Amino acid sequence: MATVVELISYPVKGCAGVPAAEAELTPAGLAHDRTFLVVGPGGVFRSQRTDPRLAVIRPEVGADGTHLTLHAPDRDPFRLDVDLGTGSPARSEVEMFGTPYRAVDQGDGVAGWLSGALGAESRLVRVPPEHGRVTDGLTPGTSGFADSSAVHVLSLASFDDLNHRIAAAGRAPVPMERFRPNVVVGGWDTPQTEDRARRVTVGGGALGFTKLAVRCAVTLVDQRTGGKAGPEPLRTLAAYRRVPEGGVAFGSKFSVLATGKVSVGDAFEVTEWGTD
Repeated sequence: MATVVELISYPVKGCAGVPAAEAELTPAGLAHDRTFLVVGPGGVFRSQRTDPRLAVIRPEVGADGTHLTLHAPDRDPFRLDVDLGTGSPARSEVEMFGTPYRAVDQGDGVAGWLSGALGAESRLVRVPPEHGRVTDGLTPGTSGFADSSAVHVLSLASFDDLNHRIAAAGRAPVPMERFRPNVVVGGWDTPQTEDRARRVTVGGGALGFTKLAVRCAVTLVDQRTGGKAGPEPLRTLAAYRRVPEGGVAFGSKFSVLATGKVSVGDAFEVTEWGTD
């Protein structure tokens, strides 16, 4: 039986993940996932693709989302009372992958802290209450500031198979954190089984497949040091996981069909399979 073996959210897009034993599955994914976004001049989002130091910033968000603490090496933590955007119509214009969004700026204090931690002018913004983003794929849904769909699923079978291939080529295996999954699934024998799942029940919630997760240069970043550490895993993935639209795929993306609590140990039950 397939089960959930890890749950990880990423409250600030591009920053360190926060593992949990249980989490609420909301319409936009695990609670608080990619709720915040770091932007540079002109409101353009920052990503580990160009700002790998984001990886060493570790967020802690309160259960109700009203408090956020940021940690970084050699810096005092910064505690923020989050502006949820409910009391003011003021919004900032931000841009992610060329698409404009409206966001709630979190003020000069955290902007100064982030700018110092990253060595580049930065501000922190949050999704506003009216955030109505619609994500694409086989099963449309919504998300905060995730690249696309709300939930990224990766199986241990796929991960172990990849590392076996890397090791067979005489190179060092890569850690799971390079792929920044939300839900890690154990119990399947066959790699890439997540690619065939179309409808899933997990805990009190349900997921619908949207598309394969096409990987980028973020997988080359050492998540513990914030430094580039390529060429793996992209070199090995390129040998067997190329996709027609370009690039390589590893793991799958899902939209949320039903909300509810999800816990490590819950069954990850596929109720509908695809034929691909």
